[in-house]
Amino acid sequence: MVPPLRALFVRFTLSVLPLLFLAACETDGVAPAGGTPIPTATSASAQLRSGDSLTVSLQGVPDPSVNQVQIDDQGLISLPFIGPLAASGATPGELGQRIRETYITKKIYNTVDVSVSVTERYVYVGGEVAHPGRIVWTPDLTVAKAIQSAGGFTLYAKESNVSLVRDAKAYAINVKAAQKNPAQDAHLMPGDSIQVPRSAF
Repeated sequence: MVPPLRALFVRFTLSVLPLLFLAACETDGVAPAGGTPIPTATSASAQLRSGDSLTVSLQGVPDPSVNQVQIDDQGLISLPFIGPLAASGATPGELGQRIRETYITKKIYNTVDVSVSVTERYVYVGGEVAHPGRIVWTPDLTVAKAIQSAGGFTLYAKESNVSLVRDAKAYAINVKAAQKNPAQDAHLMPGDSIQVPRSAF
């Protein structure tokens, strides 16, 4: 049987630890509510995402062409003779191979050389910023930099609770803290969406 004082200590410890954990998350400018870390923008940034603009070149065929396409919200692109094709999640090299195999499998061409290059990639900034819309992604783009590119916060913005949406998951970002400590400023990936809420006051 657990002595009363020890039982009280155990109950106290178990009740305080979650609060300490949540407090640590709130002081970390890039940690979302719940403590799940934001996925880092490493090799995943090489993967194509919805909104990416691409140049697809078809060579070595009777009718060579250069096609400017954009990956739609369903992760698809559309090319001559083969129609919609899944592109999101692949690298440019993988997509080029997929396009080549599709043309050959559908007997459109016996052989074809395909090259895929990314022309522009974007993130989206909405809510309480001066100029909501899409921002051209660069490898050094962070949440605070994207908001600055969108004209900065409005007077009514809740800077301490900005929402970053990545791969259908939302993360709370304290941009006010990140502006004071750049180490807390989360790097963005192509296709990320930032929503700045309106403050209640």
